[in-house]
Amino acid sequence: MVATSQSLAAGAGLAVLRRGGNAIDAAIATAVALTVVQPGSNDIGGDLFALVWDGERLHGLNASGRSPALLTRDLALAGATSASDGLGGHQGDAELAMPTRGWLPVTVPGAPAGWRDLHARFGSLPFAELFADAIAYAEDGYPVSPRVAEAWRVDAEQVYPTLAGAEFAEWGRVFTLGGRAPRAGERWRNPDAANTLRRIASTGSEDFYRGDIANAIVAHAERTGGLLRAGDLAGHESVWVEPISVPYRGHEVWEIPPNGQGIAALVALGVLDGYAESSLHEQIEAMKLGFADAHAFVADPGAGGPVRELLEPGYLAGRRGLIGERAGRYGAGEPGRGGTVYLCTADPAGRMVSLIQSNYMGFGSYVVPPGTGFGLQDRGAGFVLAEGHPNAVGPRRRPYHTIIPAFLTRGGEPVGPFGVMGGHMQPQGHVQVVLSTVDGRLDPQAALDRPRWYWHRGLDVLVEPGLAAEVDGLRRRGHNVFVASDPGWFGMGQAIWRTAAGYTAGSEPRADGQAMGY
Repeated sequence: MVATSQSLAAGAGLAVLRRGGNAIDAAIATAVALTVVQPGSNDIGGDLFALVWDGERLHGLNASGRSPALLTRDLALAGATSASDGLGGHQGDAELAMPTRGWLPVTVPGAPAGWRDLHARFGSLPFAELFADAIAYAEDGYPVSPRVAEAWRVDAEQVYPTLAGAEFAEWGRVFTLGGRAPRAGERWRNPDAANTLRRIASTGSEDFYRGDIANAIVAHAERTGGLLRAGDLAGHESVWVEPISVPYRGHEVWEIPPNGQGIAALVALGVLDGYAESSLHEQIEAMKLGFADAHAFVADPGAGGPVRELLEPGYLAGRRGLIGERAGRYGAGEPGRGGTVYLCTADPAGRMVSLIQSNYMGFGSYVVPPGTGFGLQDRGAGFVLAEGHPNAVGPRRRPYHTIIPAFLTRGGEPVGPFGVMGGHMQPQGHVQVVLSTVDGRLDPQAALDRPRWYWHRGLDVLVEPGLAAEVDGLRRRGHNVFVASDPGWFGMGQAIWRTAAGYTAGSEPRADGQAMGY
């Protein structure tokens, strides 16, 4: 079974399962296809994280890249901008922030190495076979799906015209048709991306980091003021990590440890587990507490920040005690010291994958190395400029990451993979899917269909129209609530649950994708 946000990509993964591939093969094929058919959310030049249930236990892969060796705080300050209104929580409260476009926020792309490393450890079919559908869609074209087309239109009409510089020129050639975005149903081709994918497939991703693709990236950087160099690319490696979890009502919720923000969801769920039944007010407040800790402590793993200390029952109980009858504003606690796509797959042998990859904000940096057909991510925008902060900008560091795959178990036995894409919304989406599944006893599709809320920052909360009846009660408690009809605020998710009869899956109604099985 495969579930993701674009139906052609889901079909690519299902085709691999039908040919005898396993869940990991299907996840890679789906992820590679997504770079072609949903380019405004992820690309070859992005990062990924994955959780893999191998039939017996859970494994975590951090395939995010580091900042260039030449990046310094002084350079970042020289290019700093006002904090984007799109940033949530304490990140949006800063006076200055990393730029989101151009070379400064570009970090080493980790996705191609992530595909390779997943395959090397768990794959069964030949690596190159997993690229077949993606290459065909890039070479021959495909009809652009409606929600992808609308997001693409906004980027082409509102973002790209504001960018000036030689580093941005190739984006217009590759990702527009005579200056406009492709319309829904219109066929779009990217032959340069097809060639890039062929080289990645035939070399086991080596060409991306040490071959012609790497040379193209470095040449464009040196010619247009970028900081990436050959040593940055050649030195990249993924990291296998131990997933982290909290118990919630007889279940265990699993996330990747920092530098991802999944710990924000775990803190919130750990706080909510102490209530016999949580109200919407308490859920929002618990999420604020989770973000306060995440924005204070999540950084490059080498920074040595607290992780398991934030999940200790005593610490979580103390944080729970801060929640009162009124909406609050919270700082970080004091623990003891010791534009995105999501997909999930499952196979008959019980293997399951939860995988997420992203450019970060829309098309990322809008920097496209000539001849490659792909854009580079802007993940460096996740750094902060405050000196001494664990997530402070600097050389060879992995920034705070918004993309987080998740997995649910019960008594150590797998329930299944799930995820909700959407920047600051992602931990909030994870919390709400778990609440709908465990407390609400809903199946994956019903859990994903349920109306959502989104805490932005301060006292500001957005709710979907289906929660309009809750607005007055939340306002009486001091929340500044808005009803938002734009589904873009509330993320897009998928889930697959294992049952006694097989698998059941759901796919986001707010996206173009679907769940497929056979």
